[in-house]
Amino acid sequence: MREKSRDLRSDPAWIRGMTQPRFSRRQVVKGAAGALAGLGLAQFIAACGLPGTKDTGWEAGFDWSDWWKRQRRHDELNIASWPLYIDTENGKHPSLQKFAKQTGIDVKYSPVIQDNAAFFSQISPVLQNGQSIGYDVIVMSNGWQLTQLMQNRWLIPLDHSRLPNFKKYAGTVATDLGYDPHLTYCAVWQAGATAIAYDERQVDGPVDSLEILFDPKYKGKVGMLSDPDELGTVGLLALGIEPETSTYADWKKSAALLTKQRDQGIVRQYYDNGYIKALQDGDLAVTQAYSGDIFQANHSGYPHLKFVIPREGGVLWRDNSVIPYHAANPVDALEWINFYYDPEIQAIIEDWVNYISPVPAAKPIIANQLEDPVVADSPLIFPSEEELARLKEYPMTETLETHEKWVGLFDPIIQS
Repeated sequence: MREKSRDLRSDPAWIRGMTQPRFSRRQVVKGAAGALAGLGLAQFIAACGLPGTKDTGWEAGFDWSDWWKRQRRHDELNIASWPLYIDTENGKHPSLQKFAKQTGIDVKYSPVIQDNAAFFSQISPVLQNGQSIGYDVIVMSNGWQLTQLMQNRWLIPLDHSRLPNFKKYAGTVATDLGYDPHLTYCAVWQAGATAIAYDERQVDGPVDSLEILFDPKYKGKVGMLSDPDELGTVGLLALGIEPETSTYADWKKSAALLTKQRDQGIVRQYYDNGYIKALQDGDLAVTQAYSGDIFQANHSGYPHLKFVIPREGGVLWRDNSVIPYHAANPVDALEWINFYYDPEIQAIIEDWVNYISPVPAAKPIIANQLEDPVVADSPLIFPSEEELARLKEYPMTETLETHEKWVGLFDPIIQS
């Protein structure tokens, strides 16, 4: 499987497929730039059928411990995830086949999530009406939509007594969650970092600071991301402001800094995933970047591209397995989550998807059993605890009002 996987990764079409969903998972609601350009975020959400603010979930104080004791396995499981987010060989998923064989659970794995906002718009009216969405596990990024699912009690709290592998093997990436501090709902599937990448052929000396993104010396050669979350957060970091505890006043300072950067002509373009091609083609000297993109580029003929977490910090984002309220097979869902925290299974996944692994113990298995030191030795996949400590959380825009304020500051910079 390893050699076939390597051949596949050399295919540029495969690399484009890997990068596209990565951007989508971090992308906020941007429909206002298209057909709904004239609407505010609140109107856009209403137009998309996103209630998102009314609690119609389970009642506060519900005894979930007793509820879990009464649940039984049904040998069925329906999963909604992202494209290219599980090991694949000849159209099949070896790890999923192992799970089915080991547990006897019949799994329907559907890579139907292309964007958090779009998927949320599909499931929220159903959950609002107190009905099942038809999935037992869904994979959602940390962000406003996941926060809404938790606040509206549209997710089932995990029974950690049934997750021994999680307890034993989950690393810091999976246990230190600012958006779910008690690990009530979320089990991280994979993670990634947003920081800066540069072309060492065009940049003078090593890069260790976000200052390079604002350096007039690289005027017209700087790429910034067209995601308000990413753009606004890098502005906060550049100002030395902790994103997770930042205020609206801080956000305005970030917007002012980024507006100045734009007006000085430093920014070549605000990119979606097109930044990686611009960097490879030499159009950019430095850019905001996702860790997985640069790993793929390094091993696809671009070793001169470097990814660095600057001294001001980067951002750690996570995609989370959660169990929606009214799921028909919650016990089967827990077996799935626990299975994928087995280091041997996680190694299979990680050797294929190349994101940041939530299971550090997968590293020696990839190195020795799968004989893939390129993946095992990469700090982009297995960062040190010191590197992880320099990665921050996104600002907490928990309500529609605060989220609209955030997007209202940074989307105009991108659109202009």
